[in-house]
Amino acid sequence: MVNAFIQTVSGRYLNVLDPKPDDIDIADIAHHLAHICRFGGACRQFYSEAEHAIRMAEILPPRLQLAGLLYGAAKAYGGEVVRADSYDRPMSCRVTEVVEARFRLDLSGEDRAMLAMADTRLLATERRDLMPPDNVEWPILMGVPPLPDRIWPMTISQVLATFCTVYEQYLCWGDKRDAPLRRLRGRG
Repeated sequence: MVNAFIQTVSGRYLNVLDPKPDDIDIADIAHHLAHICRFGGACRQFYSEAEHAIRMAEILPPRLQLAGLLYGAAKAYGGEVVRADSYDRPMSCRVTEVVEARFRLDLSGEDRAMLAMADTRLLATERRDLMPPDNVEWPILMGVPPLPDRIWPMTISQVLATFCTVYEQYLCWGDKRDAPLRRLRGRG
């Protein structure tokens, strides 16, 4: 079997071709996502995958907030890849499945559709607020309105702390999945 190990910030090693739930660590996910810029770095100012994850959690119903926070967790181990046909979906899917197992996310098809719609809605908002302005229509965003609040990106240290706080809030609730996340930052 071929191996493709990466070392994480915690010092763990993860074989991205054969990941195991015990290899996945929330602190690694938080740190790695906080340091990965969305859009392959093409946004006007640094905006991390971790901040995207936090915003995903905020716009979803409480029962899906942890899933929203971890929706892009595979990027912590495989990096940000601009949407392309050549993207290694099998590797990303394997890591996503292991993350879901590690955090006991049992998602239905409807849940996955809600996550994808929240991701697309956030993409429309990020495009409006973070990308260079132009008049080109993105086909994936046809008919998808951006969220009303504007995005003012956090620093890496702010987003890392916020990601961890959101995760800890979720843990404190246990099975109280109807409690919404506290808003952790002001809106501009």
